[in-house]
Amino acid sequence: MFGQADTKLERGAVSYASTRQVYVKFPSTEAFNTGDTLFIEREGKLIPALVIVNKSSTSTVCSKLLDETFRAGTEIFARIPVKEAPKEEKKKPSGKDRDKDQPVTGNPVIVPEEEEPLYKQRIRGRVSAASYSNVHADGDRRDRMRYAFSFRGDHIGNSRFSVENQITFRHTLGEWNEVKANLGNALKVYNLSVNYDIDSTSSISIGRRINRKFSSIGAADGLQYEKYFGNFYAGIITGSRPDYSDYGFNLDLLQAGVYVGLMAPNPNKYGQTTLGFIEQRNKANTDRRFLYFQHSGELVKNLNLFSSFEVDMFENVNNVSNNKPRLTNFLVSLRYRASRKLRFSLSYDNRKNIIYYESYKNFIDQLIEDETRQGLRFGASFRPVRLISMGMTSSLRFQKSTANLSRNLNTYVNFSRIPTINARLSVRANFLQTNYIESRILGARMSKEIIRRKVNGEVYYRMVDYFYKTSDSKVHQNIVGGSLSWRMMGKLSLY
Repeated sequence: MFGQADTKLERGAVSYASTRQVYVKFPSTEAFNTGDTLFIEREGKLIPALVIVNKSSTSTVCSKLLDETFRAGTEIFARIPVKEAPKEEKKKPSGKDRDKDQPVTGNPVIVPEEEEPLYKQRIRGRVSAASYSNVHADGDRRDRMRYAFSFRGDHIGNSRFSVENQITFRHTLGEWNEVKANLGNALKVYNLSVNYDIDSTSSISIGRRINRKFSSIGAADGLQYEKYFGNFYAGIITGSRPDYSDYGFNLDLLQAGVYVGLMAPNPNKYGQTTLGFIEQRNKANTDRRFLYFQHSGELVKNLNLFSSFEVDMFENVNNVSNNKPRLTNFLVSLRYRASRKLRFSLSYDNRKNIIYYESYKNFIDQLIEDETRQGLRFGASFRPVRLISMGMTSSLRFQKSTANLSRNLNTYVNFSRIPTINARLSVRANFLQTNYIESRILGARMSKEIIRRKVNGEVYYRMVDYFYKTSDSKVHQNIVGGSLSWRMMGKLSLY
């Protein structure tokens, strides 16, 4: 029914599908080429559905031609050209040939083809320790320690389970009693979660996790569920917020929300749009209720857009509540790649005070009266030659009353390799001016490979000048630092 005179059909099945790619398993892919079309069957007809973008010995990685959800096990067809075997003249076998044609006795050994796992393990981790010391002219010294551990294990043991964490611990030498008094001030857990892929279109996670599709709320403690319907997706967030004083676990700060979104149907053009709604509480009373919108994607070639806004839907002033909408946050950012050597960025943000009516109820009147803060930021980067890059960013923040006016300029020049000493050098300058302070920071950082592929070293210097307008006082600092990193083995380094 489906065949053509010069082709035959090869049957395969979907082994895994994501929002952008579909993996199809075949007995063999020897006759397939990148760019070949794969088909699905509809009412007795073959419909083009996938295009091969990569392949292994038995699997193909494909992009979608149809706006359709492909589930594991979906039958896929490929048309393979039929090659006619050349005709050979039959000749009477000789004695030696006659011996060769005799069947081999004994049981043949069949080596089964190794199955490619549906989920592939990928692990990345980092442990770091750092010391920051301040030595004053009068001999007073203060040493601060910082330890960090980050780990991400996707599909542990080629399973459906993934884990992710990001933890830091800070303390000052000689002040251990402060750590004992409040561990939460020293230990910060930014991410600690376990994720389970229910199938190729849905997943569930538990723990503390930052949802990148709903990034406005930051880290969320509890349960998160997400489901894809073709290019559409929907999710649920339920649990609590971290404590606003020490970022610890706090069941008084309950929250629940939902979100829906759309991925760009064109796999070659990235785009993602999310709309969400969430309510946050404090001891069973409504603290905040708001709508959230986020979009990121490519507008046209080389021009990328990110935008987001929040609309608060709840207000409680003097025990009088209403649901009048109030735009509290608007951000738009553009990035343009003019050429391989030149790039630009431009952003604008318009932020009003976000009010938690229960958490800060003693300061609500003051918060409501605050003006909208607006900000502009412009950036450019340029690579004139292969080993040199330079750039600048300039930002301006302002309010109608000129309160909290802020101007900032940051510039840099990077040398990726200095020929005579085979080192990398970065020179930076930063200038800041506000209503109450002016600062100037000049610095340089040099790094070099000391032992090839084993040991790297880095030194840096910064000169900092502060001028406090309200007190006419000045502060001058010279900061010197260095670090060593040792690559102990292929994927393990010590910093």
